[in-house]
Order: sequence, then structure tokens, then C-alpha cells
Amino acid sequence: MALDPVIHAPVRLRIVTLLASTLPDPADELPFLQLQRELDLTAGNLTTHLTRLEDAGYVAISKGFQGRKPVTHVALAPAGRLAFATYREELLAMLSAPSRRRGDR
Repeated sequence: MALDPVIHAPVRLRIVTLLASTLPDPADELPFLQLQRELDLTAGNLTTHLTRLEDAGYVAISKGFQGRKPVTHVALAPAGRLAFATYREELLAMLSAPSRRRGDR
């Protein structure tokens, strides 16, 4: 059993967890600045991790305007929801499995 390396990175796990928990509807999206504030990340760090998640098809990023001000929104894509659910199930299975001591192999 291997955990998804795209999600497993601590910052990306926090991003996906926050999106999954605050955006129950797949059509929902979160403003980049709100995501940045809630995760306490720099814009550059958040952008780097979002790019990796977007490349994997796990998040969708859209750009638009509110009035004349540019706004970036982030949504958890269906593939991201599935990957996160699978990751969570695999992690829980690993945590509930009987532990093995070195001599028990």
C-alpha cells in the first residue's frame, strides 16, 4: 500500500484537506487569498504547491475579476476528491493495521 506522493507532501495535504472540508459541493471554489491566509503560506509557496496539484488534475484554478480587481479561485477537482478519499482510506488502513516489530518479519 503506497500513499499518493502528490498529496502526501505536508503542504499539499493541508491544501487538499482544507478544500475537501470547506467545499462540499464540487462546483464550489475558494479565493486564493483566503486559502493563503487560512494555511498561513506565502503566495509563492502556495502557488508552487497548487501548480503540482493542478498538474496532477487534483485542483482547478480559475482567474477572473471582481469589478476591476483580478481574483484567482481554487476548486478541488473530481479527480482530487477521489484521490483524497483514497489517500484517507489508505492512511486509515495503515494506522489501524497491526504493528510489526522488526523481528516479526
